[in-house]
Amino acid sequence: MPTELSPKAAEIAAHTRALLVAGGYNSFSYADLAERVGITKASIHHHFPSKAALVQTVVARYREEARQGLAALEQQFDDPLSELNAYADYWAGCIRSGAHPFCICAMLATEMPTIPEEVATEVRAHFHDLSAWLASVLKRGAAAGQFHLLNSPAISARSFMAVVHGAMLVARALDDPKSFAAIVQPAILKLTQPA
Repeated sequence: MPTELSPKAAEIAAHTRALLVAGGYNSFSYADLAERVGITKASIHHHFPSKAALVQTVVARYREEARQGLAALEQQFDDPLSELNAYADYWAGCIRSGAHPFCICAMLATEMPTIPEEVATEVRAHFHDLSAWLASVLKRGAAAGQFHLLNSPAISARSFMAVVHGAMLVARALDDPKSFAAIVQPAILKLTQPA
């Protein structure tokens, strides 16, 4: 689990997360961050010696939040279809509200060739975590007769993950938050229909 951050380090991390959602790793510098937080670049270096260390911390914390959120879905709902719908609804709500309109790991994945390896490792781990959770949901749903998978749960999970992240991209590109659900809901429906 990520280490606890001081209040100022947590504030720096929160602004970093917003900058990552807005434009990715290469879209900001410590100077941009210092201006947002209202401190000097040296003060940021005091908390995070490098941009790579800062973003690695932000992504590790994001991964922990995601793992906790996915575990909560399993506890809150009594069937896999409800879990999958709740997952999609979470992102639809984030995109509509503008609170977290894009997965930071999806944004960082587009930059994989240029981001530091320690950040790339965290990004890959997030996608492995999410893929494993989705595969578990789909496998349980298939066993219960809710889902009819054309491929293995692992491949079906990756396909669904691609639809979700692609729908985020479309919603952003078209500046149309409603397009997210319009893309994802038919994908869920297709999973429930016999082949």
